[in-house]
Amino acid sequence: MDAELISIEKELKKRLSYPYKWGRKQNDEFDKLTNFVYRIPSFDEVLKETENRFSEDKEHQNIANYALNRWYNFWSAQSVEKIFCSLPNVKPALDEKDRLVDFTIDGVTFDHKTSVFPKNFPLSIEEAIKKTDELIRWLYKHQSQQQRKHLKNRLFIVLYSADGEHWKLKAEISWLKDRIEKYMQGFNPHFLMKFQFEKNQETFSDVIWAIR
Repeated sequence: MDAELISIEKELKKRLSYPYKWGRKQNDEFDKLTNFVYRIPSFDEVLKETENRFSEDKEHQNIANYALNRWYNFWSAQSVEKIFCSLPNVKPALDEKDRLVDFTIDGVTFDHKTSVFPKNFPLSIEEAIKKTDELIRWLYKHQSQQQRKHLKNRLFIVLYSADGEHWKLKAEISWLKDRIEKYMQGFNPHFLMKFQFEKNQETFSDVIWAIR
């Protein structure tokens, strides 16, 4: 694993000793307040920046939780994207600002989404693995209601930990790299699941299971 990914994994793991609370649903107002997290890969620096900006704010704790979660999710996602783009049949998106496309695999464009196994999903993990299409439909319906909502091709990495702390697996970058590479060895665009979420448009999707 390259030095940058090793460094990010180390930073992400510093987040694990703090409780993972949102305090509110993701919304555009709090997104604007915390967009600085995209510039700061260091956990200590992001803590400092949050204190500097919001220590006097009556919503201080809520904004701080929100900022730490966005920071954690963003830098984990960046690492996962980097892992994909290091593989021979993957090309990074031509436009870095395109929120619908992170990369192309064998000519198929994807937005990738690392997701914890949803607690409100009505099936157990064992049933969900057998009925992956139902989980995908559920994820498209319930996730990313704000800026990132779309019905285009998506590749999900679904995290499940036996202790229920699924979110902590986002920090396990070298382990996720192993899962992604194993999935990609058998990747065939013809085996992707196809959905008709919108009229006259076929959506391709799949799940990479990351279970511990």
